[in-house]
Amino acid sequence: MQRSTNTRTTGAVTIGLCLIVALLEGLDLQSTGVAAPRMAREFHLAVAQMGWAFSIGALGLLPGAAIGGRLADKLGRKRVLMLSVALFGIFSIATTQVWDLNSLLAARFLTGLGLGAAMPNLIALCSEAASPDQRNTAVGAMYCGMPFGAALAAVIGIVSPGDAGWRHIFYVGGVGPLLVLPLLAIFMRESAHFVAARSGGSRGLGEAPSGIAQALWKEGRAGTTVALWISYLGTLIVLYFLINWLPSLVLSRGLTRVQSGVVQMMFNIGGGIGAIVIASLMDRIGKRRTVTGMYLGIAAALAALVAASGGVSMACGGLLAGLFLVGGQSVLYALASSVYPTHVRGTGVGAAVAVGRMGSILGPLIAGQLLAIGQSASVLLSASIPLIAVAAVAAWLAVGKPAPVYAPVAAQ
Repeated sequence: MQRSTNTRTTGAVTIGLCLIVALLEGLDLQSTGVAAPRMAREFHLAVAQMGWAFSIGALGLLPGAAIGGRLADKLGRKRVLMLSVALFGIFSIATTQVWDLNSLLAARFLTGLGLGAAMPNLIALCSEAASPDQRNTAVGAMYCGMPFGAALAAVIGIVSPGDAGWRHIFYVGGVGPLLVLPLLAIFMRESAHFVAARSGGSRGLGEAPSGIAQALWKEGRAGTTVALWISYLGTLIVLYFLINWLPSLVLSRGLTRVQSGVVQMMFNIGGGIGAIVIASLMDRIGKRRTVTGMYLGIAAALAALVAASGGVSMACGGLLAGLFLVGGQSVLYALASSVYPTHVRGTGVGAAVAVGRMGSILGPLIAGQLLAIGQSASVLLSASIPLIAVAAVAAWLAVGKPAPVYAPVAAQ
């Protein structure tokens, strides 16, 4: 009984620390968008140049996720997470010292590497710290920190007046992670499942994969990997299209900037709620029902935004979109952690997250090009529904794959 209590306590501490890191990651990911207008004035940057500042961080996320996930299976989840947190903390502070566009791009790319490398380790640590019937809930609880961190960045931007006030956002985004590092070092335990896998504590887990290809495509994992990648890519294209273009959609309906801000706030609130609630449903009603309901909810949210015209209806549509799209991302993260066995979990999750990051780049880019040639935001929202249907089928197929056997680990 004492061992079981200690294990639960250790798991709760790990999940709590991962939640804090996720909140800081969400803050940093949103920081450039919040600071952009004042940065543009100070450095005399054109709109196209600021677009590069937005994109370069996302470009860093992609290799960061793939590398961070792979290193997690070789060096350990805790060690790589600490390196990632240090990296994005240091370069967030470095962002406050930039002097032109090139230095800004370098700082944001290196920050993106750290941010990207952190997420696969957060997912693996939370999944492996929780009991078998709470693993999806644990991942969702961690991921809800992302939208709340984004909202915190907006608050810091509001309470930091003056053209130089944009630096406050990056100071918080840099000092926070560095303050968390000692807590990670002292209180976070390395994943017991990872330790058991490395020590050969369970049959089939003692030998590390010989390469990325074996981790992703061998031992019957090829179909799962392809299905996951399609679901990640399709869902995140739509999610990041809305994250970047929802304010413009609101304004195109003749509503005010204040109403646009309210819709954006409702989107983030819905995201925070959905991240934990929908993921926890996987532990209660099963993966297939949750995935089916989640994608039906996404389609309904998109339809609601297409039909919305007034401030109230747009706010409700934004709430639903955040609830199901951001909540859906936490479900996909939990799903990835459950379909790969321990010895390749970091590699598998990291690769899926990296593919999803491609969606975060493609979504805003494709939407921007289509809007530039005269397509309306409503047409893009309607066109997103078939893409969501494809992602739903892929996720449903991934859910149908048998779950891996976890290594039995001794209570700590």
